[in-house]
Amino acid sequence: MENGRTLKFAVLGTGFWAGYQLAGWHELAGVQPIAFYNRTIQKARALAEHYAVENVYDDVDELLDKHAHELDFVDIITDVSTHAMLTEKAAARGLDVICQKPMATTLEAAAAMVEACRAAHVALYIHENFRFQAPIRKLKEILLSGVMGKVFKANVAFCSGFPVFDNQPFLKELDEFIITDIGSHVLDVTRFLFGEAESLYCHTARINPEIKGEDVANVLMRMRNGISCYVEMSYATIKEHESFPQTLVTVEGEKGTAILLNNYEIRVTTREGTNVTTASPQPYPWIDPAYAVVHASIVDCNRDILESLQGKKNAETTGIDNFETMRLVHAAYQSARENKVIFI
Repeated sequence: MENGRTLKFAVLGTGFWAGYQLAGWHELAGVQPIAFYNRTIQKARALAEHYAVENVYDDVDELLDKHAHELDFVDIITDVSTHAMLTEKAAARGLDVICQKPMATTLEAAAAMVEACRAAHVALYIHENFRFQAPIRKLKEILLSGVMGKVFKANVAFCSGFPVFDNQPFLKELDEFIITDIGSHVLDVTRFLFGEAESLYCHTARINPEIKGEDVANVLMRMRNGISCYVEMSYATIKEHESFPQTLVTVEGEKGTAILLNNYEIRVTTREGTNVTTASPQPYPWIDPAYAVVHASIVDCNRDILESLQGKKNAETTGIDNFETMRLVHAAYQSARENKVIFI
């Protein structure tokens, strides 16, 4: 696509997260929403009014049939159960696709999404924003600098007592909860920081008696480069200092240790002493301060995808790349069910 042209897109799904996704797009030049779809059309109309979008639908086929000729891509922000269907509809009309995580409900559905877009010669991106958080990007920069030498062990943790079910009661009804909801984020962060896994072992638990799925998961992975990664997820953790919604990381290398703390500090200790770096998120006026590190990362994830759509670079979170994260999610569930090591 031409670098100087404004790319037009449709939003499929105008629920809670769509407002933040659109605010993130609004920070970037060269992109414009022109149509909204939602099953409950009143929600679409409310968001459309805010962004001065005239075209509002409660029938996705009607939207795509009327506007495919002027659209460049769709941004899918719906429930995971509809991701594959909407991706295939957009791809069939020659439109590039951006889709929220988790990619799909099953590995087979995720593979079908990748294949549908490949066959239609359109791009597929998954909006996996956790790896774009400012402290995660800074930690990656530190690892690449070589100051820690060869890394041999890491801990990636998202452990919280945040009452997530108060705002999203439907999560209580999921048979598979935390690995799908949070694991798709933190396992992707682990891949971003430490490469691909060759094997994993997972143990899960349900601590909250009011939910169906697991709210605790611990995953031990051996990466292909020999790093041992312990990934923790919990919504049952009571701590002195609540870290939600941050991912905390400890990395050990032959020359030192790096620790990402919940105040955005990264402390790197070598035999020469400790250096402290702070990597705070960009304070956009529309973000919820309680979710600052997550909301600010939307802009950087959007920018990475937009530059790929414009032909300037290859995006990080393509469908092909995120399929590898989905493989880890489903391998973790298999390991927990069968109580055995899964080789990737």
